[in-house]
Amino acid sequence: MRDLIREIARRSRIAGLCVALFLALGVISERAAATATGPQDSVRDFYATLVTTMKEGRLLGQSGRYARLAPAVERVFDVPFMTRLAIGPSWSTLPAVQQQRLTEAFRHYIVATYADRFDSWSGEQLEVIGEQPYNAAVIVQTKIAKPGGETTTLNYLMHQSQGSWQISDVYLDGTISQLAVQRSEFNSILRREGADGLVMALNRKVDLLSHGVAKSS
Repeated sequence: MRDLIREIARRSRIAGLCVALFLALGVISERAAATATGPQDSVRDFYATLVTTMKEGRLLGQSGRYARLAPAVERVFDVPFMTRLAIGPSWSTLPAVQQQRLTEAFRHYIVATYADRFDSWSGEQLEVIGEQPYNAAVIVQTKIAKPGGETTTLNYLMHQSQGSWQISDVYLDGTISQLAVQRSEFNSILRREGADGLVMALNRKVDLLSHGVAKSS
């Protein structure tokens, strides 16, 4: 009887170890899957959504394009990080409520800008052409090629955040940091009107984009 009890206990321990190993392997697999998507894949996924939206752009209208692009921007842009960089050193002095309002206003502005500037499709090709390391981050190089041969370079600075690659800055013409330009503009408004004034300014930009009268913003 004692031998039987010992054998049952031994088998139970082995079974328990097998279950623990199986669960551990499952966790490792999930973590590996979460980090398997590289920076170029993140941009390609975003561009796929962007092109699909452009092809239906006139039918969707600005509000429809905004609704289609908002989840994609939320997924691939690290908006809280970008907002902190755009505000600069004064960010740490702002109350949490104002930080949240600024982040949400900036998020709306990013989505509205893409919804406005990529409003229709006439054969444009949005291509990811490579990447290069940039300190601990990566710059993903892309180009937008129009049917007539005109090409625009648009590069994305990306870093890892919570297990995925997210955009932390956009380089217009491949070299002009969007956040650097916005930091200068934002700081000017902050000095004159404070954080609430900047939120209002961003919301006004979104309203103008929503009505299609701010193509050059």
